[in-house]
Amino acid sequence: MSKQTSLYHIHTALGAKMIPFAGYDMPVRYAGDKVEHMAVREAAGMFDVSHMGEFIIRGPKALELIQKVTSNDASKLHDGKAQYSCLPNHEGGIVDDIIVYHIREDQYMIVANASNIEKDWNWITETNKSIGAEMIDVSEETSLLAVSGPKAEAIVQKLTDWDLSQLGTYDCIKGTFHGAEKSLIATTGYTGERTFEIFLYNHHVERIWNDLLEAGQEHGLIPTGLGARDTLRLEMGYMLYGNDINDHTSPLEAGLGWITKLNKGDFNGRDAILKLKEEGPKKKLVAFKLLERGIPRRDYEIVKDGVVLGTVTSGSMSPVSSEGIGMGYVPMEHAAIGTEIQIRIRNKDLAALVVKPPMIEK
Repeated sequence: MSKQTSLYHIHTALGAKMIPFAGYDMPVRYAGDKVEHMAVREAAGMFDVSHMGEFIIRGPKALELIQKVTSNDASKLHDGKAQYSCLPNHEGGIVDDIIVYHIREDQYMIVANASNIEKDWNWITETNKSIGAEMIDVSEETSLLAVSGPKAEAIVQKLTDWDLSQLGTYDCIKGTFHGAEKSLIATTGYTGERTFEIFLYNHHVERIWNDLLEAGQEHGLIPTGLGARDTLRLEMGYMLYGNDINDHTSPLEAGLGWITKLNKGDFNGRDAILKLKEEGPKKKLVAFKLLERGIPRRDYEIVKDGVVLGTVTSGSMSPVSSEGIGMGYVPMEHAAIGTEIQIRIRNKDLAALVVKPPMIEK
């Protein structure tokens, strides 16, 4: 039995196509994937992503726990800042990719992928047995809206006295937002556009959703679903857990060395990641564009002169460029930008090129 977000009845009333996703009934599209995608690129779209998980970590031991379970260096976060990070396992694989928010003093929030909420909670809890930080899972009582696009700031600004123009990327601010107390507004997102993620209690979300839609009417704001969210993140080369990264992929193989601070002190998986760094990864996650017409899909073979190199982990048609784009792991010797590869689609090898994300001009 799938769970429902607090906006389920709103989505169905808007005619959204609902699908089961990560244990929830979620809107995959309203007007259509391409319409919604282009709204985010050119104006604004609003996502209900209340299926995501939120854990509060607080108290004098909070930073110690976060440093032990995450790959990035959370000691560098001052109040009101967030960082992208991951939870490595003891073998150096990725339990999940997450965002850590430093709300104030010794209070942090970890946002986990919806499909990994229980897994992440159990993993962090296990490490916390020897540390003793205070942990609270607020996922069930928290809703999350994301307003994304060039017009997002103008829309959200209508509902608050906070000067949103002062917020840079990966900033966050906590307080009362449009009558919703203890809300958190963050400039984190998954689309490559200016995004405001609004964390709030469930009982406020319907009113805020409706008021944002009304405020955004003149700016072209429309509801957007998971279909557009997927193509938006893929154009940017952002990873999706379960597709592009998992328990058996190393942050180094996934190109996440920049969020893996091996010199910050001990953390879960550090020794395994350090060993792989010294030996040198054998494979790497690359982004590619098709040079011929076609749509790459997950599990399609990546080949080079008839030899299978790997498989596509994420693939689609870019609504912006109308090119086939995707990601997948290939041996290191074929991972350089500009390398010519082929994607096997219906027994035909179509020419493709390894490129540096984003896959569209930004």
